[in-house]
Amino acid sequence: MASKTNPFAFLQQVRAETSKVTWPSRRETGISTAMVLAMVFFASLFFFAADQLIGWVLSLVLNASI
Repeated sequence: MASKTNPFAFLQQVRAETSKVTWPSRRETGISTAMVLAMVFFASLFFFAADQLIGWVLSLVLNASI
């Protein structure tokens, strides 16, 4: 069984580890956000087009068999 750390010591350890983190700059955050939004936009266009194409092909197949 693991030993328990008291809350004060835990918060001190968290603060020490957080100070070691290299945080992104405002510019890096903005660029990353813009890239994510662009990729979401293009992925949504791709999946919309694929869905329309598959629906169209299926409607042709199902209507041809009747």
